[in-house]
Amino acid sequence: MNFELIPLCEEHMQQFKKDMQESFQRGAADGSCEIKEEILPESHIDNSLSAEGAVAYEALIDGECVGGAIVVIDEETQHNHLDFLYVKTGTQSRGVGMAIWTAIEKLHPHTRVWETCTPYFEKRNIHFYINKCGFHAVEFFNRYHIDPNDPDNRAEEFSEDGCFEGMFRFEKVMG
Repeated sequence: MNFELIPLCEEHMQQFKKDMQESFQRGAADGSCEIKEEILPESHIDNSLSAEGAVAYEALIDGECVGGAIVVIDEETQHNHLDFLYVKTGTQSRGVGMAIWTAIEKLHPHTRVWETCTPYFEKRNIHFYINKCGFHAVEFFNRYHIDPNDPDNRAEEFSEDGCFEGMFRFEKVMG
């Protein structure tokens, strides 16, 4: 297996977004929630891609795209953010996510703290970030504790049925 994590090229942008959306939609549908809406609107991906310090990567195995990530790097503080990491539908449970994360850490060795978030219902992601990647849950955003950095103030998205109960914020302090 020849794994590479390379900067996303413009020609692959639309497919990257489509694959990421499909992966997030499938992840949500695999949970215990009935999904009636788009989980990851393209506008959220575009906001991430246009953020200051944003870098997008595509993951390739033997030249074929198997996933990707968008990180936001703060060169001054080195408190960096993993906005999105996805493994293409059909290639999960093969170590691709871990290969992507390991490569990101190597590409950004001066990082002091990594931060990311994932929805409450994404148990597989929670397992991945805590048990595989070494992150720690440091905050739980919900209707009673709204994310102060959420520009959309999506408090109304939290539902009574438990499907969209909140978001975990994770941090990984680098040694």
